[in-house]
Amino acid sequence: MLLLKRKNFFILMTIFILFSCQSNNGSKTRSDTKQSTLVSGKLIDRSSETPTDSALYKNSELPIIDRVRDLMSYMTLEEKVGQMTQVERKFLDGDDNISKYFLGSLLSGGGSAPEKNFPRSWADMYDRFQKVALSTRLGIPIIYGVDAVHGHNNVIGATIFPHHVGLGCTNNPKMVEDVYRATAVEVAATGVDWNFAPCLAVPRDERWGRAYEGFGETPEIVKSMAAAAVFGLQTDKLNNPTSILATAKHFIGDGGTVWGTGLNKKLDQGDTQVSDQEMREIHLPGYLPALEAGVGSIMPSYSLINGTYMHMSNDLLNGLLKKELGFKGFVVSDWAALERMVGQPDYKKNIINCINAGVDMVMVPGAVPDGNQSFQNFISLLTESIKEGSISEARINDAVARILKIKFEMGLFENPFTDRSLLSKVGSKKHRSIARNAVKQSLVVLKNNGVLPISKELGQIHVAGKNADDLGNQCGGWTISWQGESGPLTKGTTIYEAIQVAVSSFTNVTYSKDGSGAKGANLGIVVVGETPYSEMMGDKESLQLDKKDLKAIENVRKAGVPVVVVMVSGRPLIIEDEVDKWDGLIAAWLPGSEGKGVTDVLFGDYNPTGRLSVSWPRNMDQIPINFGDKEYDPLFEYGFGLSY
Repeated sequence: MLLLKRKNFFILMTIFILFSCQSNNGSKTRSDTKQSTLVSGKLIDRSSETPTDSALYKNSELPIIDRVRDLMSYMTLEEKVGQMTQVERKFLDGDDNISKYFLGSLLSGGGSAPEKNFPRSWADMYDRFQKVALSTRLGIPIIYGVDAVHGHNNVIGATIFPHHVGLGCTNNPKMVEDVYRATAVEVAATGVDWNFAPCLAVPRDERWGRAYEGFGETPEIVKSMAAAAVFGLQTDKLNNPTSILATAKHFIGDGGTVWGTGLNKKLDQGDTQVSDQEMREIHLPGYLPALEAGVGSIMPSYSLINGTYMHMSNDLLNGLLKKELGFKGFVVSDWAALERMVGQPDYKKNIINCINAGVDMVMVPGAVPDGNQSFQNFISLLTESIKEGSISEARINDAVARILKIKFEMGLFENPFTDRSLLSKVGSKKHRSIARNAVKQSLVVLKNNGVLPISKELGQIHVAGKNADDLGNQCGGWTISWQGESGPLTKGTTIYEAIQVAVSSFTNVTYSKDGSGAKGANLGIVVVGETPYSEMMGDKESLQLDKKDLKAIENVRKAGVPVVVVMVSGRPLIIEDEVDKWDGLIAAWLPGSEGKGVTDVLFGDYNPTGRLSVSWPRNMDQIPINFGDKEYDPLFEYGFGLSY
């Protein structure tokens, strides 16, 4: 199957190269900005015509290249610009904005959901938007994007899987494929057809707030998981009912930014200062299997490489990605990226530079209430730039052709609406079972003084810690909202709840957040770590355990009770001065909604197989620390993990 897929990829690449050459050679600049397209060897312009039902692009039996070429022959400049524009749903002035501006795409940012945040409400919303898009002269469907980065995490009741850092510790690409396959089904069930995932960053500094979005600190672990994630989302055919468009992000080098060059003089959106060789050896490899798997869209990083913003890098987008690597999907910008460039205040100039560099679709997203640019202004400035010649007709045609090609491949022209037979699969037992399996494979046992696995027959177990009975903390950022939040924000099982049902009926399980109720227990399980965050909000200069966590552990120890610490976090935390006092330590990462996966390991129903995909530093002075460093002396090495 892989060889066949590779063959088809290169055939399609050849066809598009030929088409591009024909279009560029046959196009001409027109003062009225109408499209001139080569059709059957002749230049024709049908932008003033309304296509009939017999129009070639409406015939699903024809090759996609022919359908793209035919559709573009009918398109006005306004319709092309609309296809290149992606707007956040909540910034629409009304549904009619979709048809008025011929919008090609909508999205829901983190936490952007229908008033009633349930699967059917999402399906209703999507179909309503799609009907408006299809009412336009050409009837071009929209594509709708979300950040489903660990399940369909915007939707209450969806299955929440472990974040990438945990999945990396499984060292199991088939598990990653299963996770993304289940995610795709749940996303498709709500109508949504585009996922801004997988993240293929190689995080090199634990202080980065997006560290948990990467599979691990080496290119090898990211490379091993990339194709599995893409195939899980897209399968072998994008027009399958449960396939959704994948996005490899954030191209390229976002995991290598230097401390002090990012927002608030920290890491996120900073500068990756590397040689071309280092960029290709560390940050590029993960993208190669994603491209081989046919990933349909790629998102550039907010960050810079050696002082150049990725969104403006002609060398890396047009040069490396599209020409050298042969990427034939489309490039979509990150949220408001064209206006978030320090030292680049001229929005129109940024539009020109980014489109010319290879950005095909712009996530505006239209956040005027947040002090950002409106999508109407983006459309106006892009149109103006094309008319004055700052952006060529050929570049616009290339961008639109790439977008339309993917829409045809997705089968949206034939099946534009939600398949509601899939709604029952959101949060299904099958998907929660997959999530539970992913959790237990992701856990890494770091220390065991003979207390693990825990006997289910103990007389009394005391559970403590702020993360023991908090589903929100357990899920982390990008859960229901952008930053995530503490508390019972969706459906799932906390670790404490899982412990209660894992033990025998004779075992008394008690709980206190601060560990004050541990006296008389045979064992203490203290669940500590981080609370939710995402992106720049998670950049931290210090990764020490907080004082309340340390106090909870100490209270259990003072009661004379052996203690097993379960660390719920998106990255390693500094524990060198404390770990010798603990009898057991498990890194649970951000496991998601299925706490029973944690107890499967705690109580020996599963012999742990998780191995560190990141190095665990001894102290802050060691950070950044990565496998292969000349001076490498971590507390726990990359690849470390105990079994029973």
